[in-house]
Amino acid sequence: MRPFARYAFVASAVLALLPGLPAYAQGGPGGGGGGGGQSDDDAKKAKRDAEWGTDAKQLDLPQLRNAGPCPYVKVLYDAARYVEVKGGDLSSKNVGFTGEIENLASACEYKSDQPIQVQAQLLFELGRGPQAEGASHVYRYWVAVTDRNRAVLDKEYFDLPVTFLSGQDRVQKTENVFGITIPRADVHVSGANFEVLVGFDVTKQMADMNASGERFLANAGQTQTAAVASGASAGAPSDK
Repeated sequence: MRPFARYAFVASAVLALLPGLPAYAQGGPGGGGGGGGQSDDDAKKAKRDAEWGTDAKQLDLPQLRNAGPCPYVKVLYDAARYVEVKGGDLSSKNVGFTGEIENLASACEYKSDQPIQVQAQLLFELGRGPQAEGASHVYRYWVAVTDRNRAVLDKEYFDLPVTFLSGQDRVQKTENVFGITIPRADVHVSGANFEVLVGFDVTKQMADMNASGERFLANAGQTQTAAVASGASAGAPSDK
């Protein structure tokens, strides 16, 4: 269990009152919602299950009723993947440790003028490429609370140590983050005024690669390389 150590902030009393609709746990990649056809999602899930040789782990958080909507919890796209590249050639043979936030579930609880309590569960898929040094690696990820105008109100970092067994080039890990507390100025401030974002602590090179849509499989360069995504040139790292 990972506690969100600090109280985030006191929400401003000038934030608009939003309708008090029932809110439930969010689930699915990126925290639920968003575009993309169901058939595309099913195809990606089937491909991932085949590659990993096991059914993807299902995330499960309790469904809660609240005085209003929950903050939207999602993975920041530019920080959703972690790929070490050794040397200037962006190819699978130069890949070290890799990671991807594959799934996310969240729930919140609050009533009256009480603080908003948010909990999140993250599914990480982590890989060890041909240039990875050693069998262990400490990944770092963060959880941030923002207002609806995208200003970061608080941010907390967490370490995720992983050890790959002999002959193992990929690992799945589930992390629970509890204690994300968002104090409210009064009863008129709802959860819809806030977002909770999660992501890897990435370098600028990693963020640029994520933003461009180029990526490797979690075990890039070991047993197989990433497929060429639409619009990417042959031989270039790309989306699944």
